[in-house]
Amino acid sequence: MLISTRGRYALRVMLDLAENRERGYLPMKEVAERQELSLKYMERIMPALVKAGFVEGIHGKGGGYRLVGEPKEYTVLEILQLTEGDLAPVACLTQGAEPCSRAERCRTLSMWNKLYEMVKKFFAGITLEDLL
Repeated sequence: MLISTRGRYALRVMLDLAENRERGYLPMKEVAERQELSLKYMERIMPALVKAGFVEGIHGKGGGYRLVGEPKEYTVLEILQLTEGDLAPVACLTQGAEPCSRAERCRTLSMWNKLYEMVKKFFAGITLEDLL
């Protein structure tokens, strides 16, 4: 499993917003500078975070983004699933995958299933608050 730049950046942005939430709406330019991230790339990630209801933003002077909820309400799993899609370690376990004709006799399927469940449980057990 390889977490993409998109997933890692989304986590960093969410953590920055959580860490600085008392300041209200934060301009993305400031977040990008603190996190040493590309502002253009961040601007492509933010709409997904807004659409998911994780953050809200306002335009204009004094605008920016802020978390909708508390840091304890956001799990790493939710953020990664939003940005990465399915975290399945093999294609046959991805959501909506065609049933595998070998599933009944596959000697490795149970191993991949266990790994997948472990990954989901691991990331579901970590919140932004934990990372702060």
